[in-house]
Amino acid sequence: MFYTPKERNALPHDPFKAIVSPRPIGWISSIDKNQNVNLAPYSFFNAIADEPPMVMFSTNGKKSDQKNIKDSASNIIETKEFVVNMVSKALLKSMNTSSGNYPKNVDEFEICDLQKANCNLVSVPRISKSPASLECKLFQVLKLPGKDNNMIIGEVVGIHLSDDFLKNGIFDILDFMPIARLGYKDYTTISKKFALERPD
Repeated sequence: MFYTPKERNALPHDPFKAIVSPRPIGWISSIDKNQNVNLAPYSFFNAIADEPPMVMFSTNGKKSDQKNIKDSASNIIETKEFVVNMVSKALLKSMNTSSGNYPKNVDEFEICDLQKANCNLVSVPRISKSPASLECKLFQVLKLPGKDNNMIIGEVVGIHLSDDFLKNGIFDILDFMPIARLGYKDYTTISKKFALERPD
């Protein structure tokens, strides 16, 4: 079949997010100028460069207590910094809980019973039990087409790795099984891998 995004009613559910999958989840912690902390997962997330390392995530929609924006984007625009926390299988329930629509002054760390850890180069807290956390400085905010769509691009200025998952100098992702989004209500864990050599 063929259809255009405007004709997606031909199917009971939009398959776009399921087509572009699996997608890593950026669990974004941020803070505003009044020290209100926010923690929220985003599946429109990825690394986009490595020298210097850069990441992006996109926020879609808005909150009733914000103007055309979500808490994460609002905080990052205010303070120019954020942290990306990676989601392990052990943190799946907490990640899902943090995705709720909470008031701005509610700390999702507390709702999810997650311990905060200090960062070295940004004032935003990170998740102490995350396998890896990326300290980021805001590079650019891009207003995307559509209603209330914003892309946040950040430069990674510091990286925290859990020693539990470092094996002979290699960061062993299979040991913590990252969570990825598949679309609809579906998720998966990464539990297998294979290697390929590039052609000469």
